[in-house]
Amino acid sequence: MKYNHIYADQAGESHFKDAKVDFTETNFAPPAPPLNLSPFNPATQYAFCSFPVGWTGDWHPTPKRQIFFILSGEVAAQVGDGEVRHFGPGDVVLAEDTTGKGHTSWVISKTDMLAAVVQLPD
Repeated sequence: MKYNHIYADQAGESHFKDAKVDFTETNFAPPAPPLNLSPFNPATQYAFCSFPVGWTGDWHPTPKRQIFFILSGEVAAQVGDGEVRHFGPGDVVLAEDTTGKGHTSWVISKTDMLAAVVQLPD
């Protein structure tokens, strides 16, 4: 599985990086048959957030390390190096640009954008 990673370099400039999750066949919930499972990662809390149609977030760093799971609607984000990506249902974005200028984002769909956000330990 691939996901989008937003990070800040040592100078505080934000960038996108394509990241990958590896899976291993695991007996996760016997007696159900084995399934493919990634390694578990620690999390501190989760929430759901709704970004209304027309919402725009000017340049800002992410307030915490967090991962977004886009459930409906679409959003675009631009990082400090100028790259823009669009995200919609099924996309995953790991935001770790907690320093520097950060990124900007805006809703591009004609419906609200709904996401599950999981905050991660620092």
